[in-house]
Amino acid sequence: MAAERGARRRLSASCFWLSCLLLLLARLAPGAGAARSGAPLPSAGVGVRTFTPFYFLVEPVDTLSIRGSSVILNCSAYSEPSPKIEWKKDGTFLNLVSDDRRQLLPDGSLFISNVVHSKHNKPDEGYYQCVATVDSLGTIVSRTAKLTVAGLPRFTSQPEPSSVYAGNSAVLNCEVNADLVPFVRWEQNRQPLLLDDRIIRLPSGTLVISNVTEGDGGLYRCLVESGGPPKYSDEAELKVLPDLEETANLVFLKQPSSLVRVIGQSAVLPCVASGFPAPAIRWMKNEELLNMESSERLVLLAGGSLEIRDIIEDDAGTYFCIADNGNETIEAQAELMVQAQPEFLKQPANIYAQESMDIIFECEVTGKPTPTVKWVKNGDMVIPSDYFKIVKEHNLQVLGLVKSDEGFYQCIAENDVGNAQAGAQLIILEHDVAIPTLPPTSLTSATTDHLAPATAGPLPSAPRDVVASLVSTRFIKLTWRTPASDPHGDNLTYSVFYTKEGIARERVENTSHPGEMQVTIQNLMPATVYIFRVVAQNKHGSGESSAVLRVETQPEVQLPGPAPNIRAYPTSPTSVTVTWETPVSGNGEIQNYKLYYMEKGTDIEQDVDVSSHSYTINGLKKYTEYSFRVVAYNKHGPGVSTQDVAVRTLSDVPSAAPQNLSLEVRNSKSIMIHWQPPSLSTQNGLITGYKIRYRKASRKSDVTEILVTGAQLSQLIEGLDRGTEYNFRVAALTVNGTGPATDWLSAETFESDLDETRVPEVPSSLHVRPLVTSIVVSWTPPENQNIVVRGYAIGYGIGSPHAQTIKVDYKQRYYTIENLDPSSHYVITLKAFNNVGEGIPLYESAVTRPHTVPDPTPMMPPVGVQASILSHDTIRITWADNSLPKHQKITDSRYYTVRWKTNIPANTKYKNANATTLSYLVTGLKPNTLYEFSVMVTKGRRSSTWSMTAHGTTFELVPTSPPKDVTVVSKEGKPRTIIVNWQPPSEANGKITGYIIYYSTDVNAEIHDWVIEPVVGNRLTHQIQELTLDTPYYFKIQARNSKGMGPMSEAVQFRTPKASGSSGKGSRIPDLGHDYKPPMSGSNSPHGSPSPLDSNMLLVIIVSVGVITIVVVVIIAVFCTRRTTSHQKKKRAACKSVNGSHKYKGNSKDVKPPDLWIHHERLELKPIDKSPDPNPIMTDTPIPRNSQDITPVDNSMDSNIHQRRNSYRGHESEDSMSTLAGRRGMRPKMMMPFDSQPPQQSVRNTPSTDTMPASSSQTCCTDHQDPEGATSSSYLASSQEEDSGQSLPTAHVRPSHPLKSFAVPAVPPPGLPTYDPALPSTPLLSQQALNHHIHSVKTASIGTLGRSRPPMPVVVPSAPEVQETTRMLEDSESSYEPDELTKEMAHLEGLMKDLNAITTA
Repeated sequence: MAAERGARRRLSASCFWLSCLLLLLARLAPGAGAARSGAPLPSAGVGVRTFTPFYFLVEPVDTLSIRGSSVILNCSAYSEPSPKIEWKKDGTFLNLVSDDRRQLLPDGSLFISNVVHSKHNKPDEGYYQCVATVDSLGTIVSRTAKLTVAGLPRFTSQPEPSSVYAGNSAVLNCEVNADLVPFVRWEQNRQPLLLDDRIIRLPSGTLVISNVTEGDGGLYRCLVESGGPPKYSDEAELKVLPDLEETANLVFLKQPSSLVRVIGQSAVLPCVASGFPAPAIRWMKNEELLNMESSERLVLLAGGSLEIRDIIEDDAGTYFCIADNGNETIEAQAELMVQAQPEFLKQPANIYAQESMDIIFECEVTGKPTPTVKWVKNGDMVIPSDYFKIVKEHNLQVLGLVKSDEGFYQCIAENDVGNAQAGAQLIILEHDVAIPTLPPTSLTSATTDHLAPATAGPLPSAPRDVVASLVSTRFIKLTWRTPASDPHGDNLTYSVFYTKEGIARERVENTSHPGEMQVTIQNLMPATVYIFRVVAQNKHGSGESSAVLRVETQPEVQLPGPAPNIRAYPTSPTSVTVTWETPVSGNGEIQNYKLYYMEKGTDIEQDVDVSSHSYTINGLKKYTEYSFRVVAYNKHGPGVSTQDVAVRTLSDVPSAAPQNLSLEVRNSKSIMIHWQPPSLSTQNGLITGYKIRYRKASRKSDVTEILVTGAQLSQLIEGLDRGTEYNFRVAALTVNGTGPATDWLSAETFESDLDETRVPEVPSSLHVRPLVTSIVVSWTPPENQNIVVRGYAIGYGIGSPHAQTIKVDYKQRYYTIENLDPSSHYVITLKAFNNVGEGIPLYESAVTRPHTVPDPTPMMPPVGVQASILSHDTIRITWADNSLPKHQKITDSRYYTVRWKTNIPANTKYKNANATTLSYLVTGLKPNTLYEFSVMVTKGRRSSTWSMTAHGTTFELVPTSPPKDVTVVSKEGKPRTIIVNWQPPSEANGKITGYIIYYSTDVNAEIHDWVIEPVVGNRLTHQIQELTLDTPYYFKIQARNSKGMGPMSEAVQFRTPKASGSSGKGSRIPDLGHDYKPPMSGSNSPHGSPSPLDSNMLLVIIVSVGVITIVVVVIIAVFCTRRTTSHQKKKRAACKSVNGSHKYKGNSKDVKPPDLWIHHERLELKPIDKSPDPNPIMTDTPIPRNSQDITPVDNSMDSNIHQRRNSYRGHESEDSMSTLAGRRGMRPKMMMPFDSQPPQQSVRNTPSTDTMPASSSQTCCTDHQDPEGATSSSYLASSQEEDSGQSLPTAHVRPSHPLKSFAVPAVPPPGLPTYDPALPSTPLLSQQALNHHIHSVKTASIGTLGRSRPPMPVVVPSAPEVQETTRMLEDSESSYEPDELTKEMAHLEGLMKDLNAITTA
């Protein structure tokens, strides 16, 4: 016994430890059943509850029962502990304790014994649902199963006596209510009928016998066995007839009807036909022939019915049953629609969460029809609210979790075919328990932060100063300060808990990153009070909560909601009445409604204002579908629109007659009529048929009517009289009545039944009459009138009659062939034809007459031609065409020709391009070039004239070529001064605004080490001074325009000449005192003593002075005798006033010599006083062609006089004005600004030995100055250059007229201010004052090579136009009065005395 007790104790201890081990394993690894719910098992931490597997093993299915039988609805659920099973019927729990017939089986199934079912009492039929509950977990519900109890048998059709020919098929109907079809059986001669491949029962209960034999004859009846005594139908006799020798028409004994089936089921499409010969049955689906042998799911049953097994979604479509017996073919069709039960694409997943979090259960389903989804929590329906929302159609969102939200949630999908369910568990953990896994995807973004497990340590205090910084209607922005325990708060995160006032359910919103102290709470309700509090978290966990903050959102503008119960119904073929109710969320008094409506298939919506709850819209199209919607308005504006409701207006009688009515005489007693339906817009409903009326033409009152079906578009009218004319007309029918009929159309039956077994004979004659563009063809019928002629075929063509063929009616005897070419040889053939074919042709030929086609009237030219400059080489041309419609849309084959050219050079040819739109992009143009454009339009042989021209100048571009023809020459007599000449770039691409001359002694030096000389853009020559003698220099020139700098020219080398002592260059004259008067001899002695003069030279001077004196006296005499009218006096007075106001640099007492030369000087010097630009280098300047236009001047008198006389003889003819005008026309003038250095004031101290040329003044006649006037005096100016350093005064001889060719400059008294134009380094006229008195001149600084040079004053003279100069010359001839002449004479006497003093010295 002791041993036994010891063994028992050991066994008990082993069992105890084994139980502990199993319990531990059960806690660490929960049951595998959770995997069946689709949720992964989380790695549970200490104190974390695990998901419990709780699901259905078996769910009830739809069941069909019969009265008095027993039914079991299966249900079994799995859970630990075992669940409690209950049943619901039609949503109500069943009390199974006191129920005699219903009891709960041990596995949870429901057993119903002795099913009760009667007409007025159906307690067992309905929808059943199994409910499983575990007290500590929750509740789940099964899918819903329908229990159907078959009713009492009722025959909707019974077999009828029939006869059938042997070999054909027979059909015996027996149709009962659908739930009793499985209980139908057949008897033959009151014996059970065995079914096989030849004899089948259709799903409806109908019996089909194929390939009938004599043994199939007898009495047939069907019976229904549904639990009680069987119910029999009437008996019907089937007679089998012997084979027919004649053909029998095909007829359908059973046609297929449209079916709806569920995927996986089977479908039978019945099709049985009878006829002789016996027909063969074939099936087509969507116009494709079905091959029964290639598919195991398609079976051809007895009689020709089609069975489709294990239906899939692709089986849906239209099926055609075609019966064919070789003589005839008939067909019938039926639609098979396939449905699918709900199926889960994504099931809900188990979720861990904490209070105040937001979660989403995801659920994706599919099915056909599209399933509806509802959610159940612990067996109770989830009603959507502010905290339970259906999002993305099927997903369930729970906001602000509370502890009571824990449990099982199920997604139930349901459609017409069935329903399905899938569930998941929600476990809510305490806030101090970390969620054991990474946040599942079903947690919303607002709750996925701060889920890391906390560690021990100090927790933060409450956040401070929680305020609502922004309050709107739908959101509130909260801000706060860091807790006092952590003033920096960089590592703190925050959670904002909020709820509606009076609601216990709290929601949470987390900050997006550590340290952030603001959160925007979205999706709030307007005008609602919310309670907020903020909690800070650190790595140790959540801290204290802040004080609550009460905030009310702003009220929202209250707009009306959608009007409920909108309905539309047609009241007539052209009107629809729409009704609706007041919006539930009216949000203020409704002021009015706006009713919108639109025809289906269009995008034009119309509207009408309505003040009541209904409106009738009139004037709609008949039998047309429209959509309607309503928008309510209050004082705030339009509210939410209702959904569109569609309705079709009522049908009406057709509003137009059938189309294309034609008659065909078949024989002497029949005529075939053909027609087409009325146009769709005039049918006004479904065409149900056509009414044919016909009558004899001789008896119009006797009308016969024939009705045909809507699909029939022809009818053979038989039984007519021979050789009689009949009138026919056709009208279309709808359910509303008959529409208008066609016009009467006539046809005459044949006199006798003519022969149509052969083709007609040849027509008896054919005649042609050619015109210009047509040929008239006439003929007579064939001589043999006993052969039917249906019509005539006319063929014609140039050289061949087969190009075109026209068929005409048999009654016609002539025809005109139109649209032929003039002067062309056509071959024409005529053939009679009937239904057998065409007869023998008859040929003829003809030549159309010649025709002089008048020129087509020209089209209107395009208008509004515009040129839009796009770039330096592209211009867009646009225009309008008045011959097009207003919208300017081209719908024909017209095209446009654009032409363009530039006038430089003048003989440029036009370029052309074609366009088919109203614009054209012209590319490849030259920059900065003026182009003219014009457009013409062509359509066929018609063209317009050229449009008015549009002009456009392309944009400038940087020069793309360097200045050309760069030459460097030494200035005569000045070896240290060179003159650089060049020509503008050949590709200037714009106005040249300046040049830059680079020069250096080292050709390989970097370009920034070269000396730069800027030159204004209208110059083509430039002087460079103070160069080193006997030194090679290299020169480059670069041009620029407004777009930038162009390329440099090639380097040009030039060596300065060696030193020359004859010119005395390089030395300066010493200061000889204020009282020194320079001698006129041009001596350059440093001591002031005159050089000895040759006696011949003295004689020449004396003779010259004498001649000058005589000529002056003659000129004065001429002046005194001319132009003394009052008009001349006024002009002189004006001149005096102008001259008196001018600021001369000389003494006011200076006299004006009466020579034209002085006036010419004034003209040339006008820009110095009148130029508005402070920088003289900017002056409009003429450009000499080359360096030969520059006449160097020596500093000796004889060389001066000699060179100037030679210069003018070489440059001018007797008519100097024409020569100057010609030169001006040959030289381009450029006036673009050149950005040089700022103007500087220069002071030059000159020794007293310096002399001054003649003082110049400006005449009044130059007040009007043409810019081109500068060129008229440029060449006079070019011959007047003097030494910039030490030149002595000389008599400048400038012949400008054969009789007025010289002037004697006046020598000013010493010490008086003189005019001081500085000599520029240009080839143009400039004069420099050599007096020691100072006059400031604006200059441009110009650098030198090797050493600095003083600023050189630059003066650019200008002159008026040649014609204006000529006019001034003429005016000057008589512009002196006697008092002025006296002064001039006194001045000449002073000059003569000075000359005598010089000669005697």
